[in-house]
Amino acid sequence: VQLQASGGGLVQTGGSLRLSCIASGRTLGNYHTGWFRQAPGKEREVVAVLSAGGGRTFYADSVRGRFATSRDNAKEMMFLQMNSLKSEDTAVYYCGADRTFRRSVLVTSPRYFGSWGPGTLVTVSS
Repeated sequence: VQLQASGGGLVQTGGSLRLSCIASGRTLGNYHTGWFRQAPGKEREVVAVLSAGGGRTFYADSVRGRFATSRDNAKEMMFLQMNSLKSEDTAVYYCGADRTFRRSVLVTSPRYFGSWGPGTLVTVSS
């Protein structure tokens, strides 16, 4: 069971990117799904989380209002639309799924998530 993120690249400050993540062997709709990022020398941090039922979302303060996460359960895919990108958004982005089936609490720490793939690099240049 693994998630594979794609869609990263080089973009100028103020630009947009849309990341995609496809799941194999996992029904995403039954788990909280999240986007995380890790910049060089820093720990992995949460960017956005979407609840298993799709009714709740969490966004890190640094991206709220600029990023939006969504999921297509039928295609077993999740997405991260990133607008108004800043240089501090530069990082490797990972998609992950909660390790617990339909957890009642919307968790946001990376330690609750798994099925990490290799990530996709987003570089924002000025």
